[in-house]
Amino acid sequence: MKVLVTGTAGFIGSFVAVRLAERGEEVVGIDNINAYYDVELKYGRLERDGLVRCKADAGDWVKSSKYPAYRFRKMNLEDRQAIQELFEKEKFDAVCHLAAQAGVRYSLVNPYSYVDANIAGFTNILEGCRHQKVKHLVYASSSSVYGLNEKYPFSVQDNVDHPISLYAATKKANELMAHTYSHLFITPTTGLRFFTVYGPWGRPDMALFLFTKAILGGQPIDVFNHGKMRRDFTYIDDIVTGVVKVLDKAPSGDPKWSGKAPDPSRSQAPYRIYNIGNNSPVELMAFIEAIEKALGKKAKKNFLAMQPGDVPATWADVKDLVVDFGYKPAMSVEEGVRRLVEWYLEYYKHRA
Repeated sequence: MKVLVTGTAGFIGSFVAVRLAERGEEVVGIDNINAYYDVELKYGRLERDGLVRCKADAGDWVKSSKYPAYRFRKMNLEDRQAIQELFEKEKFDAVCHLAAQAGVRYSLVNPYSYVDANIAGFTNILEGCRHQKVKHLVYASSSSVYGLNEKYPFSVQDNVDHPISLYAATKKANELMAHTYSHLFITPTTGLRFFTVYGPWGRPDMALFLFTKAILGGQPIDVFNHGKMRRDFTYIDDIVTGVVKVLDKAPSGDPKWSGKAPDPSRSQAPYRIYNIGNNSPVELMAFIEAIEKALGKKAKKNFLAMQPGDVPATWADVKDLVVDFGYKPAMSVEEGVRRLVEWYLEYYKHRA
């Protein structure tokens, strides 16, 4: 296959691109390398994957020195003409769309960046898939779409009409947009609702990264909702395995689907939605304890109220992914945190 992977300077995208390249697919990666968080980490991921920084920063095509079938270019999703030309020239078999403006709290202060990347950018991807007859579009949604839902575990059969952040609203919009293209143009689409992904090379705006940095520096960590938070933390390797399994199998329409009792996760069109998580929520305090154990150092805790746009718990019902793809997360919390901390200490030792 020739696969477009967007967001390949990002956390999940970088690992998905490598996994596909390692098994022999032709991978084309794009990313705008924006400054939402430390661009040095983004360039570090590219360099880890054999992509030369100076050429990438110049907007040139860069061929990986580690994976001959993987090449990268700096590009904005919102650049309609550039995305159109990319699709017309490359003739992709499949697209794995993992680029987005991420972050719940940032959407409270910079909403337009979410409209640009997550709405306009996603439209450009859909149009490319439509006009070039891409066989399967897999795209990143988010557990944030569950919003005010309090029925656990979160199921893809549940209604998700009450998001509490613009970020979540854009991800719900992506699912609706994808269904429209699947229905009108028979474009096979699969949305994956990610649940709190963590691991080496992860995003520095995520709590586990921030906790590790603060504990090492002797600074207090902010523990929101007075520590009464539960998250379905999912290790990066388990996520990547699930993404690749899904990419290999495009959905077909469900002839049993009925508009009289509509299942939100599927359709008569070639459209599916899945949760992808660990299916085992962990108390935030337990995760903090795992970090303390891995670092051999106790955290100073600053207990605070819930933040706007945040939710007290996430818990993924992944039975559909298990049935359809044999999905089975394997990484324990203790081992996953140990690997994250080990990477963090090694990576930042060289940047000190």
